[in-house]
Amino acid sequence: MAGSAALVVPALKKHTATVIWAHGLGDSGAGWMDIAKNYRRRGIFDEVKFIFPNAPTIPITVNFGMQMPGWYDITTFDSLAQAHDQPGILKSRDYFNSLIKEEIDKGISSSRIVLGGFSQGGAISLFTGITSPHSLAGIFGLSSYLLLHDKLASYMNSSNEENKNVPIFMGHGDSDPLVKHEWGLDTAKSLRELGFKSIDFRTYKGLAHSADMKEMDDLEKWLEKRLPALD
Repeated sequence: MAGSAALVVPALKKHTATVIWAHGLGDSGAGWMDIAKNYRRRGIFDEVKFIFPNAPTIPITVNFGMQMPGWYDITTFDSLAQAHDQPGILKSRDYFNSLIKEEIDKGISSSRIVLGGFSQGGAISLFTGITSPHSLAGIFGLSSYLLLHDKLASYMNSSNEENKNVPIFMGHGDSDPLVKHEWGLDTAKSLRELGFKSIDFRTYKGLAHSADMKEMDDLEKWLEKRLPALD
């Protein structure tokens, strides 16, 4: 399902945790690697391996069928909550689940794996994480929304009720013209109604469809709680 091989920033010390970070539509894994490089320069998350997958290049309906990196097709920006490419979403879910399984097979506990991303990458991370057979350390979605919300309950793993205790971080600008702030709020509300108990939703005043330093600082603090150093 993925495009070119995922980019990896390895742990500096003994590898005890992994963060899988998914980019948005039209972007690539390289677009977010500076976050992990910044952590390295500052000497934090030394035990954490960062994986930045690359989406396959696919035609995107909303962009007149233009081919670009995407985790699934989008048919309209008028209501992203309704524009669901179910086959593409499920293929990407399976791919991210395979990345999680690979880390578990290498000896990393699922309770030391965080999955998240920005925009489309955050949406697929939320969907994958909350329907996963593994209870993760955390899930984050920046400027994101809920996929297949009307069918979500049928994809959730009824044998893994512990998933509802997994901490979820959501950050969203209140001036986002693309993925509207209200969609983020509605996503957090829907997740709570589904029984997810630990949702940290943050609003960033004046922020459009992007991330800023305050959001990255908040996410960093959240990650520190999810993946404390073991060494």
